[in-house]
Amino acid sequence: MKTYHNVEVNGIEIFYRQAGNPDKPVIVLLHGFPSASHMFRDLMPVLEEDFFLIAPDYPGFGNSSSPDRTDFQYTFENITHIIDCFISKLKLTKYALYVFDYGAPIGFRIAMRNPERITAIISQNGNVYREGLGAKWAAREEFWRNPTHEKRESYRIAFAPETIRKQYIDGTKDNRVSPDGYILDSAYMSRPGNGEKQLDLIYDYQTNVKMYPRFQQYLQQYQPALLAVWGENDVSFIPAGAVAFKKDLPDSEIHLLDTGHFALETHAKEIGELMINFFEYNEIR
Repeated sequence: MKTYHNVEVNGIEIFYRQAGNPDKPVIVLLHGFPSASHMFRDLMPVLEEDFFLIAPDYPGFGNSSSPDRTDFQYTFENITHIIDCFISKLKLTKYALYVFDYGAPIGFRIAMRNPERITAIISQNGNVYREGLGAKWAAREEFWRNPTHEKRESYRIAFAPETIRKQYIDGTKDNRVSPDGYILDSAYMSRPGNGEKQLDLIYDYQTNVKMYPRFQQYLQQYQPALLAVWGENDVSFIPAGAVAFKKDLPDSEIHLLDTGHFALETHAKEIGELMINFFEYNEIR
């Protein structure tokens, strides 16, 4: 059974979902844009008998506090620091990371800081390779090189309701995606003041791409057990990003699923079963 909690971390209230037995292997589930921990609502029941699951909302997302930009700088480094402190506050000393979308650069930063704590990484459309960047990223990199006010404003469309809906349904079969997730995300994104915070993160995403070589070096050095489960019809993070893990982790396990970016919306049961088998096969505790 899932339970719902709040904990203060450096003056910020972090909301999180919890499920499972604390004596079982721990997985920290890190959500993506424009979502929150509710994206794991169908996965957690599949896993809760075999794992102890913790799924936080980032500052400015979901049900966590959304401090003003004058009080909190919305960068991936700062969000990582808060989530890393959150994990420490919960006294989690050994855990796997489930990383999706924004959760990948946050999770890999955490893994680099705490390599001795990481038992495994599950990457679900969580990219750390240039090969995995879809065509849209060329325009975004031009924005990073020349960040005019007009270009910044143009990215407000990224969190418009219709854009969010398309993120959910693109690459999926008709009538397979519940509207609950994208309607809730649209509500989160429409809160007053949220637009500027999200635009800050879109601009700061360039720091993640610049860190790809460091993330890859971490993989090469520490060789964590890694499972990639990827919606192969994702146009943002294309399947080459999943296959690329084999370069640095020859023993990684890769599965491409016939779905889109938000693969849990259609394949939560399949992904959960792949995770259970992966942990059993690799004897991860």
